[in-house]
Amino acid sequence: MSSWTRLAIECAAAVRAGLGLPADESALAVVLGSGLGSFGDELNNARSMPFSSLPGFPRATVHGHKGRLVAGTLAGVPVLALQGRLHGYEGHDAATVAFPARVFGVLGARALVVTNAAGGTNPAFAPGDLMRITDHINMTGRNPLIGLNEDALGPRFPDISRAYDARLAEALEAAGAEAGVPLQKGVYLQWNGPSYESPAEIRMSRALGADAVGMSTVPEVIAAAHMGLPVCGISCITNLAAGLAQHQLTHEEVVEVAKLASGRFLALLRALVPRAYAAVPARIALG
Repeated sequence: MSSWTRLAIECAAAVRAGLGLPADESALAVVLGSGLGSFGDELNNARSMPFSSLPGFPRATVHGHKGRLVAGTLAGVPVLALQGRLHGYEGHDAATVAFPARVFGVLGARALVVTNAAGGTNPAFAPGDLMRITDHINMTGRNPLIGLNEDALGPRFPDISRAYDARLAEALEAAGAEAGVPLQKGVYLQWNGPSYESPAEIRMSRALGADAVGMSTVPEVIAAAHMGLPVCGISCITNLAAGLAQHQLTHEEVVEVAKLASGRFLALLRALVPRAYAAVPARIALG
């Protein structure tokens, strides 16, 4: 058994023991991006573990990321929420960044909802908009599957053309309509960061077909697709990207706009959770 698989099984066992998860529970997993972590506080019967107590998890270092895993329920649905994530620009390789998604897969998560704060490259978007991710572009030059294949998790050459699950996309659109939250739709492009993109890079991103850019998410989605874990993604457009805005970009602005949009974001997730849980079948845990 390969090292990442062993570590993911070890971490999953620690999560089950630390949070009291039933062995046969197939929860809905959610990764919460910058300024969006308040969803974890919405869960009923919430229990949490800091990243420091999870085997294989480095600590979170970015403002707006609490760095803990929360388990609870919402509308009767078991939920695992990651309040914060790991980033390549913190010094981690892509496999480490994707490790939480591997753990969710090993735990038998039913589906993965990834969220992020992003800069809008589509001129029709405005700060505070929420965008359903339809596809992504990986401009990092990194892939979490490089190295020996984790055969117990998935195939050597996975097809990610359907990584963003059509059933979950339908559930997300229905949730937006139910919650009265309009959804933009578009392609997310990831750069490495931590510097924001140059105006020329944003023009290139737009020419490549990107509607939003950011510094996260893609490794998690690739790892999930490798394991056959269905994914849907939501970007909170927190700013206009470089060259489109008239002021200097800051992380404080990103976090603040995400917090201002949190009411609509929370309403959307409340409506999405039961719909997403019902949209896809339960999965079997590994180990």
